[in-house]
Amino acid sequence: MTSIADEARLVFDNFTDRTASIFNPHLRIGVTGLSRAGKTVFITALVHNLLSGGRLPLFKAQANGRILGADLQEQPDDAVPRFQYEDHIRRIVEERVWPESTRAISELRLTIAFESAEAWRRMLPGGKLTLDIVDYPGEWLLDLPLIDKDFATFSAEALERARLPSRQKEAGPFLAKLDTLDLEAPADEVTARDLSVLFADYLKACRADTAALSTLPPGRFLMPGDLDGSPALTFAPLPVEKGKAYPKGSMAAHLGRRYEAYKTVVVKPFFRNHFARLDRQILLIDALQAINAGPEAVSDLETALTDILACFRPGRSSWLGSFLTRRIDRILVAATKADHLHRESHRRLEAIVRVMVDDAVARAKFSGAKTEVLAMAAVRATREATVKDGGEDLPVIVGIPAAGETIGERTFDGQSETAVFPGDLPDDPRRLFDPQDGVAAGSLRFVRFRPPKLQHSPEGLTLSLPHIRLDRALEFLLGDRLP
Repeated sequence: MTSIADEARLVFDNFTDRTASIFNPHLRIGVTGLSRAGKTVFITALVHNLLSGGRLPLFKAQANGRILGADLQEQPDDAVPRFQYEDHIRRIVEERVWPESTRAISELRLTIAFESAEAWRRMLPGGKLTLDIVDYPGEWLLDLPLIDKDFATFSAEALERARLPSRQKEAGPFLAKLDTLDLEAPADEVTARDLSVLFADYLKACRADTAALSTLPPGRFLMPGDLDGSPALTFAPLPVEKGKAYPKGSMAAHLGRRYEAYKTVVVKPFFRNHFARLDRQILLIDALQAINAGPEAVSDLETALTDILACFRPGRSSWLGSFLTRRIDRILVAATKADHLHRESHRRLEAIVRVMVDDAVARAKFSGAKTEVLAMAAVRATREATVKDGGEDLPVIVGIPAAGETIGERTFDGQSETAVFPGDLPDDPRRLFDPQDGVAAGSLRFVRFRPPKLQHSPEGLTLSLPHIRLDRALEFLLGDRLP
């Protein structure tokens, strides 16, 4: 995946990091999420609960009273933006609105002071764990497989996906423009720009809630940032023949060169500077939106998981080997927005995601890293209740839908609390992959709820943000590093 020079630089970076960890234990966790998964909210809630001593009964070090405190530290990398925790927590707690999604990479460092659970360790000074949280868009992760693909391979795969029944409507204008193209004609900048815009529009349409598709590389076409309009983003897949040499200056040669520039300018620096330095990873997915969009969106999400797992350098390194090659040893795949379902469906949601992950592991021939699956809500915005419906008890969730959200003909004002029956997930997860037997598209009722108002204890203390299984996520990601 990388050149000899890249590998040498990775060895040097990892040796430096590991040497520092001898005297100051250090864990670098990557947090990413596919579209709509709530990555910013997860990081904010995680930090908030660590700083405020939140209610985390399944996070053993916290539950046993061994966490002595946590503090934010100076941003570790001067060239990387800081994750703006203070702004995000203010919006959630004070304004009760969800923060804007981050559009680029960011980092946050905090230290956790703890007392050891082992008697002999308690004779030593208290321990400290430095935790670096690296926040990056999931779409960037899906770019990593491009490093090993030439332009013909990328084009063939991209065009095959564009012609799938689930994408034909969104891809129609781009494919129609492609049909008029002469690959050997002299390169034309206007045509190149038009093709790249139509291709980007198609990818964005696939990401919308109604389609909820996930396998949408190149990722920067969805989040161009400061590269918007640059030559490295002004290309599109073409029906080129593998192994054929197209005339110099032709449209095929021109866009092929820009595809290679995209890998050099965008993908490789991300891999080298950030991804290859991670110890652990959490991947957040909005499985509910995919389920509600139908079987093709569910299958596409599984394909995205396969591509993602194939990117990781899995496995445990030996103590000495870890100085030279960093390997991600734990991966947590978390289905977010569990608070949009009654707890009776949480087990089913977890089972659905486990099937996706197990299939993705098999298809990616993935092994080595410990992988876990979880249904969670980093911030719980609803509570559960039961209502009578035709003489039967119906399990519902209760919350304040955000302004503008709709169910049927009703539009919510962002102020009124309401009870919602979201629908049922099937007992057999495999039904969701079957177009003839799956949950009908749009049959589940999901709305975006406002963040909750913080509760107070009987003594008048303000409690931390409520959650669903955030403590289990922390135990999996951090528990063994707080011995």
